[in-house]
Amino acid sequence: MLEFEVLEHAESKIGVLILRRRNPPEDHVIELTLEAQFLMSNVVTFSECALATRAIEMHGGSNLDVLVGGLGLGYTNKAALESDRVAKLECVELVAGVISWFERGIIPLGKELMADPRLSVVEDDVYQRLLKPPVKTHDLILIDVDHSPDSQLGQSNDIIYDRQGLTLAKQHLSPGGVFGVWSFEPSPRFETELREIFDEVRIHTVEFHNPTTGDDEINWIFLAR
Repeated sequence: MLEFEVLEHAESKIGVLILRRRNPPEDHVIELTLEAQFLMSNVVTFSECALATRAIEMHGGSNLDVLVGGLGLGYTNKAALESDRVAKLECVELVAGVISWFERGIIPLGKELMADPRLSVVEDDVYQRLLKPPVKTHDLILIDVDHSPDSQLGQSNDIIYDRQGLTLAKQHLSPGGVFGVWSFEPSPRFETELREIFDEVRIHTVEFHNPTTGDDEINWIFLAR
């Protein structure tokens, strides 16, 4: 028996995204890969959720307008929508095929998320949006697209993680707004850039056990206001 069953695949400008399910006895495990690169699974979601919950906590307000970069498997979006302080959430997803997986319920959280009237999903490049003058501003901007600020999936994303890109992205925040980035590794360089641009910066580590690999792991959450 094959270790994985491919459920769907989608072409993108950065390669082929593959949605796969592990075969028994772990057939509840859904994973997303880019070509041969592992991206995420529905088993280990602690840090994706923490990106949303800790950003909401840091902001401290209510009736929040949230922008999320990347659908993934939906857990950052779900964690944000579980808060009654979130009034509106726009998710910007690069790959049309991923949006289709959610709409058709192929991804487990798909139908639940798409049924929430606060959620709107648009096909676009979140980085390119943030580098342009804002049409509107947001209370929270949450980015969970790359492996880390120092290890990007695309070739043009690095500009958002430098001083110029952060200055442009900051314009998309409402007063008191919080900018958040997920990372699988620390980045002293990125932390320094954040502190140059924003008034307040918090770095959170999220430690967890990965039952699929049997390893203890750490992810990083960068938050800036």
